[in-house]
Amino acid sequence: MTRLCEARVAIVTGAGRGLGRAHALELARHGARVVVSDLGTTRDGRKPEGEDDPAASVVREIEAAGGQAAWCREDVADWDGAGRMIALALERFGRLDVLVNNAGFVRDRMFVSSTVDEWDAVLRVHLRGHYCPARHAAAYWRDRSKAGEAVDARIVNTTSGAGLSGSVGQAAYSAAKAGIAALTLVQAAELGRYGVTANAIAPAARTRMTEEVFADMMKRPEGGFDAMAPENVAPLVAWLASADARDVTGRVFEAQGGVVRLADGWHGGPEVDRGARWEAADLGPVVRRLLAEAPAPAKVYGT
Repeated sequence: MTRLCEARVAIVTGAGRGLGRAHALELARHGARVVVSDLGTTRDGRKPEGEDDPAASVVREIEAAGGQAAWCREDVADWDGAGRMIALALERFGRLDVLVNNAGFVRDRMFVSSTVDEWDAVLRVHLRGHYCPARHAAAYWRDRSKAGEAVDARIVNTTSGAGLSGSVGQAAYSAAKAGIAALTLVQAAELGRYGVTANAIAPAARTRMTEEVFADMMKRPEGGFDAMAPENVAPLVAWLASADARDVTGRVFEAQGGVVRLADGWHGGPEVDRGARWEAADLGPVVRRLLAEAPAPAKVYGT
């Protein structure tokens, strides 16, 4: 087997279960030394009582297979905690090459019934939880680049189909994931000069956040290929983390089972230029003409 990430150092957030666990194990299988970061919270972000720490379990799995890993229990959305996460990678392994932002939780609610606390909590863990670790990592890579070192670093963010198309009952989650997609584009544009690429994945897999909401889709098959196993997404993450992906940046990939799809972002569509200010009463026919000429939008999940 070709080990794509030999000697590279990676941090994976939310790596105790589901997709994050699969990413950490796959990166380690490809030779990376991995910081496994997870707070061990429940599906809605609350700490369970009397449960074994999932990040420590993943570290043990990696070490039992002959790899190197370090356990980290920092809040990804806490500025100082995220800084300590980066510092841990440097202290234990001497460098940092890859940051996989994966941590998150859901508090699903129809928009009209949602609370501001639920909104703040979901945006905090997803959007701020992507910002804080990446901001510390980017500063480290910029400093290395300015010192004359050759930097070949990666940010792999986690958006969602909900962020690309919207999802009924998940307004906060959809908004946060859409923000992550846009953040990825800005990171790619700004950090390339320092040797850093930034890409995002929109995975579809069986996790605690999906197995109840999409129960039929996520059901384990009785036999054959398990298309919704989170392990199916991890190879794309390992490749994006590798040296082979140094020329790929600012992209969003959808991954499900054996499917890898390049997602296409917003583009300008049909237009009409009057050459002067419009009267509001004249715009009805114009807008309807534009809608008739444009492709139909993607359906919102749950409609």
